Amino acid sequence: MVLTAVLFVGLVTALATWVAGALLGIVAPGAAPSTLTAVAVVVVILLAVLVGIRVFGSAIRPLADIAAATERLADGEPGVRVRARGPRPIRGLAASFNAMAERLDRSRDDRRALLADVTHELRTPLTVITGGLEAMLDGVHPFDEDHVAPILAETRVMDRLLEDLRTLSLADAGALALHREPADLRAIAEEVVAANRPMAAAHGVTLECAGAERLVTSVDPVRVREIVANLVANAIRHTPAGGSVDVAIDLDGDEAVITVRDTGEGIAPGDLGRVFDRFQRRADSGGSGLGLAIVRDLATAHGGSVEATSDGVPGAGSTFRVRLPLRD
Repeated sequence: MVLTAVLFVGLVTALATWVAGALLGIVAPGAAPSTLTAVAVVVVILLAVLVGIRVFGSAIRPLADIAAATERLADGEPGVRVRARGPRPIRGLAASFNAMAERLDRSRDDRRALLADVTHELRTPLTVITGGLEAMLDGVHPFDEDHVAPILAETRVMDRLLEDLRTLSLADAGALALHREPADLRAIAEEVVAANRPMAAAHGVTLECAGAERLVTSVDPVRVREIVANLVANAIRHTPAGGSVDVAIDLDGDEAVITVRDTGEGIAPGDLGRVFDRFQRRADSGGSGLGLAIVRDLATAHGGSVEATSDGVPGAGSTFRVRLPLRD
């Protein structure tokens, strides 16, 4: 195909040379070509072929590389990249291909990490359930409340984990439905604080709600309650006895701001950028590691955002701030 195109360009160039010669009187129309004219035409054809090979080759070879890389990528080969060369449009195509390949590699790695994390998280409760049931069936433990209660608690852990995973998968697919209605964010915060006060008291942590007395906007109240509940539960887990957790609802321009501030252990500067990643947690935190990822996705679904700040100093704690646009 390339050779055909080059020869076509050469013949057109030769014909154009002959016509130009005839118009300029160098070649007489209808006369037999002279030796000099024939040599000139041959030289022009050769030059056109050489230039055509160079021009077409500089474009075709990079395209062939991209086509070959596409086949390797379709076969599932990781780390496929192409060298950006050739004309500017071809270099742009190569850059777009490399960006796409990098996203696919990252997505593949994320799926593998998610599968490994889910397997790990499910293994512990399943092990407890299996061991407890086998011990009761073998007569090692009696079938009573003291031995059944831990098994029931582990099933609740699994249920919470699966529900969290379902929420995240819906958010990733863009299928997380929001049922918006006018809701008072302060009232939602008060409900969450009241529900979590027993847990805070058990940890020796003071839990309070402050800020605007009333702030009504159009949100999904169930999802906003989930946002606040995850942030409050996370703050309580990471605040030692004698500390405090404060929830505040404020208005900032055309945004409602939900702030959860604690006096806990803080977040190391190197971990701040990963705090909203899935399964990002300490081994002794007691959470699933999905709560903050859900907060991020639910805030995004509302058209808002969430940020975390911390000096990483124990006692200085952390601050999580959710911003939601006001809507009628």
